Amino acid sequence: MANLKLGKLPDRTPVKITLSVNADLGQALRDYAALYKATYGEAETVADLIPFMLEAFLDSDRAFVKARKEDLPDFDEGEQPRRRGRKPRSDKTQPFVGPPAFEGEDRV
Repeated sequence: MANLKLGKLPDRTPVKITLSVNADLGQALRDYAALYKATYGEAETVADLIPFMLEAFLDSDRAFVKARKEDLPDFDEGEQPRRRGRKPRSDKTQPFVGPPAFEGEDRV
């Protein structure tokens, strides 16, 4: 077998991931796409930008890069992640708004 300088290429099969984002994040992504177009003169869809945004984020996370080099434990796709809501803001700039009242419920 030849001793090539270039190693075997990694798997380049795309993986489709579907996700939902809240309205604020959806708007921020559209705003980013608009700024991208204004900056580079080429329009890209949010769906085309997201993989590169995620890659840049992961590459910049030093703890993740280090842990990945140290062999992370396997992730079980079948395991359901815990659903966590956002933490309430600690600054008092926005008042807390509770869940909407159920129909027929009196609010005081």
